[in-house]
Amino acid sequence: MEYIDLHVHSNKSDGTLSPAEVVNYAAKSGLAAIALTDHDCVDGIAQARAASEQLAAQGRFLYVIPGVELSADYKKRDIHILGLFIDPEHPALVSALEKARTSRDIRNEKMVRALQTANIQITLKDLTFGTNDTVITRAHYARFLVEHGYAKDRREAFRKYLDSDTPYYVRREYMQPKEAIDTIRKAGGVPVLAHPLLYHLSPEGVRELVSLLSDAGLAGIEAIYSANTGTDEAFVRQLAAQFNLLISGGSDFHGANKPEIEIGTGRGNLKIPKDILTPLIPPSMRQEIQLFYRSSTI
Repeated sequence: MEYIDLHVHSNKSDGTLSPAEVVNYAAKSGLAAIALTDHDCVDGIAQARAASEQLAAQGRFLYVIPGVELSADYKKRDIHILGLFIDPEHPALVSALEKARTSRDIRNEKMVRALQTANIQITLKDLTFGTNDTVITRAHYARFLVEHGYAKDRREAFRKYLDSDTPYYVRREYMQPKEAIDTIRKAGGVPVLAHPLLYHLSPEGVRELVSLLSDAGLAGIEAIYSANTGTDEAFVRQLAAQFNLLISGGSDFHGANKPEIEIGTGRGNLKIPKDILTPLIPPSMRQEIQLFYRSSTI
């Protein structure tokens, strides 16, 4: 059986590998397809797809799904909507991403100043780690704080400096969930709720969230995920059946920023079968994918 990974990050947001490096790493890991889903950013898609074409010329086929991970506000929580098979150049998406990036820039300037008041020697430039066009997230702060001895590990960095209950956290302006879903759909994409069990909601709270998003046009839900334990996947699959949503799955790979999570396999036992991709593919994309694989198996 072939496997895929529909939730992967590069250094265009908070991963540590370049888009091309992500593609080559995924190919070496034996995956058949990945979705590049950087936070509020599509800048790496062209590079990733070019790397995929180079592999195909060598007879190694790894399809790159153009994607994005949009942040949205839900009851003062930051929830994430994945957009799979998006058109990265669609005007509605480009406009929404520009707005999100401006909001992040404002937040980052305020957070840097707040951390400086705690005698932490940090600048915005420090947070780019040499990738000047990256979308800076809290993962960049955590990496800096650990590498410069202000925290012993990522967990402590968040607990002391980056979580929403710390004095240094600054909340940014988020789009509403329906806006995120509408933006993805306008760009020809498939909106999928990412990691639904990571939002510190009760089971009934998760059900309420999924119901709201389903009414707003959500198409899928990430049931197969690195952080799942016990009956988590079964619970999310039950929600998918209840609200007629498609199943998606992803590792949430970030490279060295989340070293415990491997592409394709998560924490070691993640398996996302290629056949879950078939229902997710928009009709307009089927021929392209069939031609890419030189087959009609998807």
